Amino acid sequence: MPCRIGPLLFLLRITDYALRTPPQRESQVRVDDFDYDLPRELIAQRPLARRDESRLLVLRRESGAIEHHCFRDIAELLAPGDLLVLNDTRVIPARLIGRRPTGGRIEVLLIAPEGDMWRALLRGLARIKVGEKLSLEGGALACTLAARLPDGQVHVAFDLGRDDVMAALERVGRAPLPPYIRRPPRDDPDAAADRERYQTVYAARPGAVAAPTAGLHFTPEVFAALDARGVRRTTLTLHVGLGTFRPVTAERTEDHVMHAEWFELPEAAAQAVVEARAAGRRVVAVGTTSARVLETLARQPKWGAASGWTDLFITPGFEFRVTDALLTNFHLPRSTLLMLVAAFAGRERVLAAYEEAKRLRYRFYSYGDAMLIL
Repeated sequence: MPCRIGPLLFLLRITDYALRTPPQRESQVRVDDFDYDLPRELIAQRPLARRDESRLLVLRRESGAIEHHCFRDIAELLAPGDLLVLNDTRVIPARLIGRRPTGGRIEVLLIAPEGDMWRALLRGLARIKVGEKLSLEGGALACTLAARLPDGQVHVAFDLGRDDVMAALERVGRAPLPPYIRRPPRDDPDAAADRERYQTVYAARPGAVAAPTAGLHFTPEVFAALDARGVRRTTLTLHVGLGTFRPVTAERTEDHVMHAEWFELPEAAAQAVVEARAAGRRVVAVGTTSARVLETLARQPKWGAASGWTDLFITPGFEFRVTDALLTNFHLPRSTLLMLVAAFAGRERVLAAYEEAKRLRYRFYSYGDAMLIL
């Protein structure tokens, strides 16, 4: 239980931390330390029939004790007054299947608009020439390869304006599932279901190209149980980018360049955090994305509503200043997400919990089961 402190003291404490020290990270943290083996059959390929039927592994930070629950019972694991902080980003159906003029199949994943262009990933890029026009989703959209970028991404240009492109994506786009979820390129029977299920029930602000997966387990019934328990909730926004799922290729974490993502913490959320801390209640980050926003702003000169870009990279040795508990999924080896979770609960305990989850056949990754660290 966090210490009881007044709102002003909470603000002064955060400000003092921000002025005294930069974010701390253990030196010489090796990426290999966050590797583990996972049988392919434990990578969830489809969601369960009901979101809240996922399993929930509970890890107690102080003791390392592990418990096993069903996600729909999460309200019983939280205390009245605890504050859930959820990421309300909405995933854009930004994946498009198409053809070259020659008939060759291509796949486009739109990342973000940049001026009159869209930054994108293009599968089959080696064969495509700059200036070539691509037909997408049976002619519902068309784009031109405008430029190849140094990082392997591309700029594509549409004849339509940004709003019209977004409207077209809502009509014909596909869920931008991570590559470990396999789907057929044509006649995908799961396409409609993925558009619904690779999205939280509270998603509100379009802009993500990957889901904040810790939130996928919530249902209206779970929220009703949380309300009855007296658990409070608030929302912030972080538009999840492609870098979220990419393994770290550097040997040492300090050599990794973290991807930046846009966030916004509204005034209501900032105030809710202050009130929870002042009352001695826990702030429960729903997902690593929410935790990154909270901890980014805890390092600013003044706590409060804010928006901008964060490239905060959290690894063991990091000092969490706002987050008291963390709800998350099971993450890829060598990923920045696993490193954040290990920073919060301890690498050895987290990896031991992963081994226990593997032994009990938990489902891993985006469509998999959940983990609550208290």
